[in-house]
Amino acid sequence: MASIRIISTSRVYAASDEQSNLKIELTPWDLRLLLAEYSQKGLLFNKPKSEKQSENTFIQHLKSSLSRTLDSFAPLAGRFATIEHDDNTNSFFIDCNNEGAQFVHAAANGVSVADVIQPIHVPKIVYSFFPLNGVVNYEGTSKPLLAVQVTELVDGIFIGISINHTVADATSFWHFVNSWSEISKGYECLSKPAPILERWFLHDKDCPIHIPLFESEQLNNRYVSPPDLEQRVFHFSKENIAKLKAKANGEIGTNKISSLQALLSHFFLSLVRNKCIHDPDQEVQFRFTIGVRPRTNPPLPQQYFGNAIQGAVISLKARELLEKGHGYMAWEINKIIAMHNGENFKNLLESWTKNPKILPPVNWVSNGIIMSGSMLVDIYGNDFGWGRPVAVKTGPALKNIDGLINMFPGVEQGSIDLEACLLHQTLKGMGSDKEFMDSFTSP
Repeated sequence: MASIRIISTSRVYAASDEQSNLKIELTPWDLRLLLAEYSQKGLLFNKPKSEKQSENTFIQHLKSSLSRTLDSFAPLAGRFATIEHDDNTNSFFIDCNNEGAQFVHAAANGVSVADVIQPIHVPKIVYSFFPLNGVVNYEGTSKPLLAVQVTELVDGIFIGISINHTVADATSFWHFVNSWSEISKGYECLSKPAPILERWFLHDKDCPIHIPLFESEQLNNRYVSPPDLEQRVFHFSKENIAKLKAKANGEIGTNKISSLQALLSHFFLSLVRNKCIHDPDQEVQFRFTIGVRPRTNPPLPQQYFGNAIQGAVISLKARELLEKGHGYMAWEINKIIAMHNGENFKNLLESWTKNPKILPPVNWVSNGIIMSGSMLVDIYGNDFGWGRPVAVKTGPALKNIDGLINMFPGVEQGSIDLEACLLHQTLKGMGSDKEFMDSFTSP
């Protein structure tokens, strides 16, 4: 049976201590995630046949390039700090004290690249390719805010990255990885500007934000994953997505529905068909996040480092969705995104600041989807010096959710991958759903 062998665990520090005195306050977008788990994403590479570096040299090079990268991404080498106030509240901030990121070197005995990417369902051994499994964001007071695990396979390399989600959203996550890979490859001029570390607040008077002290029930609330949740990656080509977009716009009589909105509608319809067939009057929900960087006034730059995302939800009866169909659902997604403008975000932030509510750990097992990820990121351009990745995978964080969907840009330009965590019977039904699978492209 395949197993993981930990070779070494160490800390990597920023090469310079120039920002070790920096303190970064946390915004409502950040603080809402304190009870969630770390964000975990990893890249799988083929091991170059011409690789002549010794194991020690290879690992030391990655550590050295990570250290230089942390010079610009100082929060990831720090820890959370808290201040308890007299009104039974406390406040959190990032202390960029350079206590270091965790670096794990491991080997997957007997595991090949094909073992990871060829099975229809993602093998559970992938979970062991990630560090800090089960760690919750508020534990960043004592745990590293960044941990990396480099796992050597028989013929490949997997770099699993766990970042405290209170510190960074998907845009910031991949900004860091893009920068690290370019520094590792020897680039002196990086493709992306340096991150902007200063957090954005509606009003200076709101900083720092006081939140109620956590109760023991909140801190100890852990859930066990249902036993038959599986993961499958569905790959959709640019051409098939274009057909879905044309179909959705044609049904509504518009040209405003985007490619992604059409694809998500198509996916949600199949999921509902295969989960709600026995109860068409059951309410179904589609939950997703909206990136707010271009929607604030003035817009936040893409290199803003932190969380800049707002949640949205569409609720409706399964019968209504199945009767009205693809174009209807795509149009509902389009409308709710259009509603989230600068004024809407302002009202939501002001309301939250007056009455802070930290999202509890998610154990949302229902007839619906929680969509995570971003299409505006560079995944397959990450070359650490031995070629581009062949796949992206996620860790076990939030995999207790029947309906968690991670979306990523596909390998081919314009393609999209949806990594679905669902009950085995649902995935089996979707795999037999001809209307859905006609748009699916086998990897």
